[in-house]
Amino acid sequence: MTDRLLTPDDFARLRDLRATRPADVRDAVASRSRRELLASDGRLFIVAADHPARGALAVGENATAMADRYELLERMAIALSRPGVDGVLGTPDIIDDLAALGLLENKIVVGSMNRGGLRGASFEMDDRYGAYDVPSMIASRIDVAKTLIRINLNDPATAPTLEATARAVTEAAAAGLPIMLEPFLSGWSNGRVVNDLSTDAVILSIAIAAGLGASSAYTWMKLPVVDDMERVMAATTMPTLLLGGDSGADPDQTFAAWQDALSLPGVRGLTVGRTLLYPPDGDVAAAVDIAAGLVHRAEPDLSIERRNP
Repeated sequence: MTDRLLTPDDFARLRDLRATRPADVRDAVASRSRRELLASDGRLFIVAADHPARGALAVGENATAMADRYELLERMAIALSRPGVDGVLGTPDIIDDLAALGLLENKIVVGSMNRGGLRGASFEMDDRYGAYDVPSMIASRIDVAKTLIRINLNDPATAPTLEATARAVTEAAAAGLPIMLEPFLSGWSNGRVVNDLSTDAVILSIAIAAGLGASSAYTWMKLPVVDDMERVMAATTMPTLLLGGDSGADPDQTFAAWQDALSLPGVRGLTVGRTLLYPPDGDVAAAVDIAAGLVHRAEPDLSIERRNP
């Protein structure tokens, strides 16, 4: 990345604001200009940056790629400046930084709720709700809530996570706050939590997650792109965003898979983070532009290599 949008002075002002005027940081989120949830075409493209709060700093083989907060904010600034990017998904620290920098005007803000299941921890399946809650999101005028639901049938810590998620869905529905559920069937493998990305496992995770809470009226799904997405999308009537993850796959193959899945009924768009913020060639704008074109049905050139000879 050579063309930077944020300067050292921007970061100095942010640090000073946090130290001397914390109320202004808090109020920056609530006072930002807002917009309707869906774009005029009924689609939504959200850039995700809630990984660090779970201790997940790696991108590909770089174990500390997301450790530099200033670099992450710069990449987010580039992404949010591109046409077709509707908003951001993050934990309070990320959202507060972006709002204080003035980067969230007329953007959709999705608040990440449960960050307690730290990556690699012995208690990772006990995914407690330690970030946003529904009252704080309503007070801050956040547009959408988001939860991660890893369902491990062999780990009792799954039960309290499901209970907490059901409570969050009930509270969000009562407040009229859309809430996006990201379910997986998961298990332990060599001391790590691994998500089952088979078609049948994703379908089962949808069935379990969809029934949580006292009302599903405001529930959305956030689902991985897997084999036989037609069967996956036949498992739910809820509006769905596709997630990108950090697959390490060839970018052209990833974009092509997204393009196919975005054509399915019920799919409203994408929520993608590391794949676009840390592309192999470093060109955030080019990667984001391709994804935005896929979501909003422009005619993107799917090859990063052709865009960046």
